[in-house]
Amino acid sequence: MAAIFSSSLFVSSPLPKPLSSSYSRIHKAPQLFRARSSLLQDKEEKVIVQDSFPSKTSPLHSADKSTSGNSINTSAFEKRIIKVEQSVNIFLTDSVIKILDTLYHDRHYARFFVLETIARVPYFAFMSVLHMYESFGWWRRADYLKVHFAESWNEMHHLLIMEELGGNAWWFDRFLAQHIAIFYYIMTVLMYAVSPRMAYHFSECVESHAFETYDKFIKVQGDELKKMPAPEVAVNYYTGDDLYLFDEFQTSRVPNSRRPKIENLYDVFVNIRDDEAEHCKTMKACQTHGNLRSPHSYAEDDDSSVCALEADCEGIVDCIKKSVTSNAAKVK
Repeated sequence: MAAIFSSSLFVSSPLPKPLSSSYSRIHKAPQLFRARSSLLQDKEEKVIVQDSFPSKTSPLHSADKSTSGNSINTSAFEKRIIKVEQSVNIFLTDSVIKILDTLYHDRHYARFFVLETIARVPYFAFMSVLHMYESFGWWRRADYLKVHFAESWNEMHHLLIMEELGGNAWWFDRFLAQHIAIFYYIMTVLMYAVSPRMAYHFSECVESHAFETYDKFIKVQGDELKKMPAPEVAVNYYTGDDLYLFDEFQTSRVPNSRRPKIENLYDVFVNIRDDEAEHCKTMKACQTHGNLRSPHSYAEDDDSSVCALEADCEGIVDCIKKSVTSNAAKVK
């Protein structure tokens, strides 16, 4: 991640105090020629637990194998396309980061509120396009819908935590976050319809920035955070009885392998940071077409499940082309 974003993401400043004692509710360039990006190589290892799927079934392992195998067969044209896609994504992400650095240079909770409002938007967009594909009978992958919904559920709770900390108290922050989210949704729907790989890489860039931001915040403000109580919404989300959706978005882990302990505000931010790392790994896995599976699907070991394809295509252009070709073949 640090290799992609060269701008200063965070500066040390006094930790902002919540609006009340009960937390008012008012509230160096990357190697672009590689077919799949890897943004958290060093930092991910710090937050990964050892439990994982067997290597032959692990989504990330499959992605890595696919990447290494395809690197030989990938055409020069496709490499150029991937380079352009990633260059555009990095430019867009860096542009947004510069805006956030300017506006939220020392307003941490407000920055986090904006980040979390934006961060859940791609998953809404992915599900919208996937539902459209299902309506046309082009692409039926229940696991994609399950995982992306679980990701949006996780980001929603991050947002609720930031609201409880007062991150949305100023109208301007709410206005900015909501309008960026609208633009981001439209852009992601179009991008995902044309090139899912590009959309997933862009989301990986956003999640990587979020990981980096939270990681630096924890290192700078850790001692103060340990003295502050955890918001109730965080305690309920991370330690509740029903953690099915919490496990669902972490596609590189076996279910039940991560159970956070929340004793103070420091623990909350550590777990939010670790969530962002899991999102980043899932987005990386998604860049290999057809690679994503629900972690609960692995647990059930049901290869003939509802993930079966109606028509294997990538992007709306490919779907239309294969749909026309298929219909023409049937007529013959």
